Amino acid sequence: MSENEHWTVKCQDTADGSGDVIVDLPPELLAKLGLSLGDELTIEIIDGAIVLKPKRNTSPSP
Repeated sequence: MSENEHWTVKCQDTADGSGDVIVDLPPELLAKLGLSLGDELTIEIIDGAIVLKPKRNTSPSP
């Protein structure tokens, strides 16, 4: 994915009072990033934009 590519998605309130949100990422974006349902992401705010990145597992597999 190029550095200049941007995606806009809507956050959904979980409505459980936690303040958490659900972010539905489009299937095309998941495929480009090699992600699937259940993968963990990190979240940062960079220059006013919310940036999600795959959280890579650094522990060895059993």
